[in-house]
Amino acid sequence: MTGKEQVLQIFPKDIRARLRGLPVEFEKLQEVRLRAGRPLMILWDNREYGVTEEGRLTEGGQELFCVTPQQIRETVEFMSSFSLYAAEEELRQGFLTIQGGHRIGVAGRIVTQGKEVRLLKFISFLNVRIAHERKGCADGVMDLLYSPDRHFLNTLIISPPRCGKTTLLRDIIRQVSNGRPGKDSLPGLNVGVVDERSELAACYQGVPQNDLGLRTDVLDCCPKSQGMMMLVRTMAPDVIAVDEVGGREDTEAIEYAGNCGCALAATVHGGSLEEILYKPGIGRLVKEGFFKRIILLDQRQAGRIQQIYGERLKPLGKPKGGAAIDGGSRFDM
Repeated sequence: MTGKEQVLQIFPKDIRARLRGLPVEFEKLQEVRLRAGRPLMILWDNREYGVTEEGRLTEGGQELFCVTPQQIRETVEFMSSFSLYAAEEELRQGFLTIQGGHRIGVAGRIVTQGKEVRLLKFISFLNVRIAHERKGCADGVMDLLYSPDRHFLNTLIISPPRCGKTTLLRDIIRQVSNGRPGKDSLPGLNVGVVDERSELAACYQGVPQNDLGLRTDVLDCCPKSQGMMMLVRTMAPDVIAVDEVGGREDTEAIEYAGNCGCALAATVHGGSLEEILYKPGIGRLVKEGFFKRIILLDQRQAGRIQQIYGERLKPLGKPKGGAAIDGGSRFDM
């Protein structure tokens, strides 16, 4: 089954027919958003469009196809294979991953017990995020992420949402795991991934749908702080990779793993290096020089590397291939 059909099969026939007829390249389709009583919207090639009753794209001015609560319910049944009980654990975290690694964000009425989310009911909002691997997007930076004796350096990727940090981290994991033969060889390393929101490996029924390399082990739907410690104790990773680090517990786990001899590759939300320096926890690690490489992505254009910093936050030179990093080298999103 193609990636396009994997996505289309979760929608009711009325929505499926309109999406199937859209004149868009599936490889550039990023999101499909369903909101009860609101228009069907898509994000394609970094631009938002509405879908008309006739199944055409529009940026405004035409009558849009509106999603009904019944169509939301049918989509939820299809995406959970008619077993919401089996999908309950993932849904408590606000998402569900389907075959192909496509991730569906959900929102609606939350039922809590104490401070914990017990379940999500009356789901009224869905964001279907289309999984697209970009193998090779890290080619230009890989040689900068190793020491002269070929040890992987602690690396932090900074960017706002939708600018490519998870895509870049995923390919770094794959390449670190596989290694590189030949004259400019790099060793293949054991990589442990804590995939709290199933965005890196995109596991479906425990099996990664994305290629994270030959030597990669994944803890799926596991809190980052707990997962990093579990991997150190049980899987003997050379490198630990996590997406979107944040609070104090994450910072403590990163330090713990680093003190155990593991290298780290991580991402963090931010629009600039200065913004990260003011964040508690992760900002301290940056100031103390824990991360030997910091990759800053351009918030104005997805997939554009604005700058790479080395030790003491010194801007580095050029990536492999000769394209200047400062001023905007680009990896393909």
